[in-house]
Amino acid sequence: MTGSRHRPRRAAALRRRTLLAAGAGLALLLGLLLYLPPPAQGHRAPAAARCAAGPSLAPPCGAWWGAYVPTGPDGLVASVTALEQRIGRRLDLVYTYHDMGSGTDGQLLDPAEQRLGTDHLLMLSWESDVWSDTAPGGSTPLGWARIAAGDYDASVIDPQAERVKAYGRTVLIAFDQEMDSRTPVDGTPAQFVAAYRHVVDRFRQLGVTNVRWVWTVTGYLPHTQLFSEMYPGDSYVDWIAFDQYNYYGCKGNPDWLSFAQTELPSYTWIRTHISATKPLMLAEFSTAVDHAHPDAQQQWYQQVPQVLERQLPGVRAVVQWDSSVPGPDCDLSLDTGPALSGFTGAGHSPYLNQPLPGGS
Repeated sequence: MTGSRHRPRRAAALRRRTLLAAGAGLALLLGLLLYLPPPAQGHRAPAAARCAAGPSLAPPCGAWWGAYVPTGPDGLVASVTALEQRIGRRLDLVYTYHDMGSGTDGQLLDPAEQRLGTDHLLMLSWESDVWSDTAPGGSTPLGWARIAAGDYDASVIDPQAERVKAYGRTVLIAFDQEMDSRTPVDGTPAQFVAAYRHVVDRFRQLGVTNVRWVWTVTGYLPHTQLFSEMYPGDSYVDWIAFDQYNYYGCKGNPDWLSFAQTELPSYTWIRTHISATKPLMLAEFSTAVDHAHPDAQQQWYQQVPQVLERQLPGVRAVVQWDSSVPGPDCDLSLDTGPALSGFTGAGHSPYLNQPLPGGS
């Protein structure tokens, strides 16, 4: 079922990242010194027409408010609805994950997603793996070289492209998100670029015009050389995304980082070295718990709207990771405590309430 999948390969990547995160706090804080935020500007709610999203799906005012929501026993739609009832508003964007297998996990835009797509934006993470509980590490990579060579066009790429085309509404697709954590197992940076371009080219050749392509990295600053080597070019990318968390206490990470400290260094590097104009997305974000200061989670989320508006103006979508990652003290979900209260309050900011595009 969409959303219920544990995405074994994704979990492995998160395990690697939480180990790396213990040493990342200093790099993040140093990155802040490279950035001077612009002067604070008062928010003026513009007319709805002026803030309507254009072809890229990026809102010219504010940002979309979204989440990855794990599927419960009653299905993905019920799980998303339950979260929306708890936060007192509809999510703008729902994020789901797929492999490239022949089973239901490999079916882009399954019935639950299509139902949600009637009044939500959809973003699909499409990973070049076949997930299996019996495979080493939980999945088998197809390999970027073989994807670039067209070996999976007939069996995987083309059928899913036709499904997306038939769906009609515009969707966001991230091919192999966090690819910087997937090399060298899946291939070289050059092979990733070739695979990414091949997938996009196949969709275009088949006349699929209702996809906006998202290039997603971890945001982990020691990987910046990989970021540069793995960027497929502006003509192949509609959005740039990164996934940064406040991993305080998770796997022994000693540094509590505010929302600004968590996101600004990666934002600044991407804006300086990859693109100064592409819309940006926090494709996964969240904070761990400070058991000594339980209200810190609430305060962390309360900072989000103001930081987005004043210091991260290029970020046009923010997507909560409403789950956990492997390891003690690594629960990053909203649950029902201070995190949920803070997320709820932030989601009612005018900056995070923009008109959804018609026909999305």
